Amino acid sequence: MTGLSDSFGGHDSSFLKMPTIKFTKLFINGDFVDSASGMTFETIDPRTGEAVARISEGAKEDIDVAVKAAREAFDSGPWPRLPGAERGKIMMKWADLIDQNREEIAALDTIDAGKLYHFAKDVEIPAATKTLRYYAGSADKIHGNVLKMSGEFHAYTLLEPIGVVGHIIPWNAPTSIFFTKVSPSLAAGCTMVLKPAEQTPLSALFYAHLAKLAGIPNGVLNVVPGFGPTAGAAISSHMDIDAVSFTGSIEVGREVMQASAKSNLKPVSLELGGKSPLIIFDDADIDKAVELALIGILFNKGEACVASSRVFVQEGIYNEFEKKLVKKAKAWVIGDPFDPKVQQGPQADRNQFEKILSYIEHGKREGATLLTGGKTVGSKGYYIEPTIFSNVKEDMLISQDEIFGPVMVLMKFKTIEEAIKSANNTKYGLAAGIVTKNLDTSNTMSRSIRAGIIWINCYFAFGDDVPFGGYKMSGFGRDLGLEALHKYLQVKSVVTPIYNSPWL
Repeated sequence: MTGLSDSFGGHDSSFLKMPTIKFTKLFINGDFVDSASGMTFETIDPRTGEAVARISEGAKEDIDVAVKAAREAFDSGPWPRLPGAERGKIMMKWADLIDQNREEIAALDTIDAGKLYHFAKDVEIPAATKTLRYYAGSADKIHGNVLKMSGEFHAYTLLEPIGVVGHIIPWNAPTSIFFTKVSPSLAAGCTMVLKPAEQTPLSALFYAHLAKLAGIPNGVLNVVPGFGPTAGAAISSHMDIDAVSFTGSIEVGREVMQASAKSNLKPVSLELGGKSPLIIFDDADIDKAVELALIGILFNKGEACVASSRVFVQEGIYNEFEKKLVKKAKAWVIGDPFDPKVQQGPQADRNQFEKILSYIEHGKREGATLLTGGKTVGSKGYYIEPTIFSNVKEDMLISQDEIFGPVMVLMKFKTIEEAIKSANNTKYGLAAGIVTKNLDTSNTMSRSIRAGIIWINCYFAFGDDVPFGGYKMSGFGRDLGLEALHKYLQVKSVVTPIYNSPWL
């Protein structure tokens, strides 16, 4: 049976760090305000399924107000006109304030998204402030080029902020993706309207509060919680938003693109998830491979776009690998994410919880073998056991659909050619992992798999200077790295004549 923490179910509350929820309204033009309709919605603690706060519900009218504030801040305000070093200084101060409040913010993400409290506090939030500082350092390094034309002209390019940006972020990583989107667009000199997922608005509103304390001018960062069909759609179709960055599902990504095309043809950047393969060869260190496979699917309870949900193991080590994998999965500790002993908290909300369970049942009906897991844990909250299927065929739904939960499908392969074909047998192309000691194998695989990031003998190895994005239906555009900065910039060419030049 999957390991449970001693305190699971509320028997020991000594580790609890329940936060006071201070910010529940929309943040527009530097102030917290009620929605125009006065409507609110509940945000739910996935540990219990109970509401922890009511949040102002933004809709089209509120997005209009926020965009107007962002447009005024861009067209007439100081932010785009500040020297890059000054923007960077304010962003650095914001990062310092976040560091000072990381325990409170980590608690917000724990009760809103089911995040492991200690991981959020010690790893995820520090990584987010590192991202913010990375782009703060790039704000004064935005340069065009001088061009020598063939005629009697002098030319150069300017890199200018694209304008007002709409960010629509998901619920699985409310802190990480907030700063993945906001940091480069701020460094570029843009202003923005951000819609956090309706499941996880709390940390985004807290970050907005700290942004104002840091000195980010009114109207530069606006945070409008709400629902996709209303607030999200209003961002995508708004005529006065100049670009949209979206992370989420393929279906909603299509709607974002269509809305952009029907309005002002604003550029769109999409990161749309994945069904990532982890390919383990016979020469791999089996214990290391087992650890990578488990972390690859169970990190953040499988609610990760790059989760290694398809694991392919070469036949020579398959049986030993499967035995060790199942043993470790059964010992995985599930429970209250405030408990430092816990390795896996609850799924983010009831809808995702029920979706995962339905896929597990579908896998059983399709004829896959359930090696371990597949059941709920506890009497309340949205907890699911680590689940591993074997005897999976590649055309099964559990092998093709992004489940976004702690569900792994385990398959066997013989040759490197077979591994390449199987790895690419998906509509997605976000990430992949390769475990081998052979350099030729790793080079061949990394050049053959159609995915945006390839990890060799590691997994979840992200870096601020490493571009991240997908191939195929995992989307287009890149977050992180300088590529992300440049998607919030426009190139302007300037040409002037040179008369009587002796050099021409």
